[in-house]
Order: sequence, then structure tokens, then C-alpha cells
Amino acid sequence: MVSNVNFWYQMNGIYLFAAIAMAVTSCAGEAAARVSVLPTAGVWPDSEGRHVNAHGGNVIYADGAYYWYGEQRPERGFTVDAGVSCYKSDDLLNWKEIGTVMSVSHTPGDDIESGCIIERPKVVYNPKTGKYVMWFHLELKGKGYEAARAAVAVADSPEGPFRFVRSGRVNPGILPMNLSEEDASAPFDYDQEWWTPSWYKDIEKGMFTVRDRDGGQMSRDMTIFVDDDGKAYHIYSSEDNLTLNIAELDDSYTGHTGKYIRIFPAGHNEAPAMFRHGGKYWMIASGCTGWDPNEARLMTADSIMGDWKMLSNPCVGENADKTFGGQSNYVFRLPGEDDRFIAMFDVWNPESLANSRYIWLPVEFREDGTPFIPYRAEFDGK
Repeated sequence: MVSNVNFWYQMNGIYLFAAIAMAVTSCAGEAAARVSVLPTAGVWPDSEGRHVNAHGGNVIYADGAYYWYGEQRPERGFTVDAGVSCYKSDDLLNWKEIGTVMSVSHTPGDDIESGCIIERPKVVYNPKTGKYVMWFHLELKGKGYEAARAAVAVADSPEGPFRFVRSGRVNPGILPMNLSEEDASAPFDYDQEWWTPSWYKDIEKGMFTVRDRDGGQMSRDMTIFVDDDGKAYHIYSSEDNLTLNIAELDDSYTGHTGKYIRIFPAGHNEAPAMFRHGGKYWMIASGCTGWDPNEARLMTADSIMGDWKMLSNPCVGENADKTFGGQSNYVFRLPGEDDRFIAMFDVWNPESLANSRYIWLPVEFREDGTPFIPYRAEFDGK
């Protein structure tokens, strides 16, 4: 049962305070524990007083502790010279730095050579293999954003080290389940002017899916979602960030089965964050406006590989039209039986990505089951 949940938000973007105290039962069935959360849009210090450098990542609960993974960003520039970082906490409030749990390579030509771009790392546990699996968006050194690859690494422990397995585009040679061979055979005009009505129509019909069919679909902003039945899915921005794809992972969580769908073609969605509640699938996403915040988007479906529909902005309150200054990243389900969720957002600082901030807020639900993310001067839920 959740008790005493309080939020205070100063909307000038300098401070965000949230204190959550709740009784939760761990996944391992241990006794209930007290959990507190203190996010801040200023500096979120670790146990050594340093701002947490774990951007675009996620949180998992394992072995009685919380692990926060993310992009270990430099003070200046956009490329990566370290890798993926990890922090550990007993209460979601006090975080101890574990260090770099997936390191870049210093061998010239390696996929993850120092100087590459690593974004949106997500870690999940696979009970069938006993492995922790990390997926992330990878751009090769010196290639800008043209590679658009998905990459995977594995570890025996949540603290790593994660061993890089491979990278590449997704499902080469395979069409999505909701695009027929007949539709894919349409005579597309690849030389036409972008952003015109005819161009949008061809994108919706699958022009870029067909363009990338042989080499595999582009994968940029991404997340990983594990369903209640243990099936895992890779959700990612594809087709030059125009279309979201949902691709099924194999039983090892380290490869794709070839089953995938396109949703909202030409919709320009990125930063997907998926969760399940009330028998429905929900996804929060962002528009594509570079590092600048925009209005969040909410999507839903009765089946993960079914028909998705777009709903209104899930954020409620002052500055909700800019997602409170942040961008969707991950929705973390708290351990226990209460089906409680925390929505994680990044407040990007392109002048110094290492100093980007974080916003964590509770996900609440209306009477009809629709989720929303409130801004409250004070919030108390019991």
C-alpha cells in the first residue's frame, strides 16, 4: 500500500522536489520496505555529492535494490568516451555510483569505439537465461546519425560488466506484419520533395520501410518492454524518426523474431516509454524538436501488436504543454502488488549533456483507467 506521497514543484525549472514514502513488497518476497524518492531539476547528487550522470536510461529492481542505468555523457560534446553508467539505491533517494558497467572500446573500427554515440540504454532481466540484457541506440564513430543501429550487451549481474554482443539495423529483409507485399510493391517516388502531401502519403504507405528493407529498419530513440507473459519487445523510432516500430524479441531477449509492426507512420514520434495497466498497453512519447521540450503524447492499444490510437497529452498542470521542461524516457513499475508507476523524464542541456537534469513524477489514473501525469504544488496519496 502506498502512503504519504507528496510533491512540490517550482516551475521556473530550477527545482523539482518529490518525496515518496511507500511500503512495497520486493519481487523476491522479502518484508515490506520504506521507499523515498527525491528528484530535483537542479543537481541530483549521488552519495559522493556528484550529479548523477545516467541520462536516457531506466531503473530496475533486482536483488533487493534499485539500479539506475543511463548515458554517461561528457561535459562538452555529444560523443561517448566512457559508456553506460549505473547507480544503486535501497530507497530510490540515495544513489551510490557503481561506475561504468558497459565500456566503450578503444580498438579502432569497433562498433562501440570511443567517440561513438550511445543513447537510451535500457536494461531488463531475463529469468530464462539468468542474464541482464541491455539494449541501446548506437551511432558509429564519425558517422553522425546515419548508422541508426540497435545494439545489445549482456551481463551476469545487474552491476555488470555488460559484454557487448553486436549492433545492426532491425529485421533486415522482413516487412512489418501490418504492411503487405502488395503495398510494398507500390511505385514510390523517392526523389520527390519532402514534407509535401504526396510525400506524406507515400511515407504512410511504407516508402521508407521498403527503402530500408534489405539492410534492416533504422532504430534510434528506443525502449524495451517486458510483458506479463515474459515476452519482450523493442520499441524504437524508425524511418528517419517518422514512424515508431514495435518489434518482438526472441526468448533470450538478445535478438528479434522478425515479428514487428509500424505505428503512426509519418507521425514524428520519439522517446517512447511503454507500460501496461488495466489490461491495456500505454505509451508516452515525444515529438521531434531536437533538444527542446514539446508536448508529450499518449498512445494506447488493447494488444501490443494490435491497433494503436493516439490520445491527448498525459501531462497535467503548469507547463504541461512542454512536458514540464522534460522529455519522456521510461515508466518504472514499482515492485509490489499495487501497480504503481513512476514516469522518468530527461531535462536536456545540450550545452553540457552531463549536466542534464531529471524529472520523476507519479503516474495516476482516471476513473476510466486512462493514465495522466500531474503537476501538483502538493500531492498526497494514500
